Amino acid sequence: MNRDFDAVAFDLDGTLYPNYSLYIRLIPFIIKEHRLLRAMGKARDALRSAAHEGRFYDLQARIMAEILKQDPQSVKDRTERLIYRGWEPIFKAVKPFPGVRETLSDFKTAGIPLGLLSDFPPERKLAYLGMTDLWDAVLCSEEVGFLKPHRSPFLALARVLNVAPERILYVGNSVEYDVRGAKAVGMRTALITLWPRKRRAQNAEADFIFSDYRQLRGYVLS
Repeated sequence: MNRDFDAVAFDLDGTLYPNYSLYIRLIPFIIKEHRLLRAMGKARDALRSAAHEGRFYDLQARIMAEILKQDPQSVKDRTERLIYRGWEPIFKAVKPFPGVRETLSDFKTAGIPLGLLSDFPPERKLAYLGMTDLWDAVLCSEEVGFLKPHRSPFLALARVLNVAPERILYVGNSVEYDVRGAKAVGMRTALITLWPRKRRAQNAEADFIFSDYRQLRGYVLS
């Protein structure tokens, strides 16, 4: 087994399943709720880029309300109903990348602790993907109070796994949020990309780049 790390942790969206399979199904919702989604995106960008104190969901709703010129509580309720829960009927049709479960199961059999860190609540998505039983630690960065690439959620994941950050391999699909955030606390990184040859040069920040989970399995268990 690769002895550069003692645990493997994952992002969820775009890492365990292809983002496009969800986005295609969300097109009618995106068109209908584009103002709410744009406000949420701006709020999250603001929270990523500046220090803040307070409950994450309240801060997010307050910024969104300022953009939309609406009441913060009504924006918070609407965001919970439409964005945090509205995807569920659509997500039932989303399938994980080929070989994901087999790879994770092989890691478990090899005695490797597995963690998951997502910027959005992961539990129900994991249930739909049939992957709730595989993890030693599951965290949502929103509940930590800071979105990736902030150091706090990555350090919180290491604490829950009880593994030093530099002994963790973090797997994600974003250089900006996953690779840079994990490397900032000393973690090693793996990047999943569907176009490895085209993007290899610009994504050279990751320690390992793969497009098929069999490649990741070989990298970790070799």
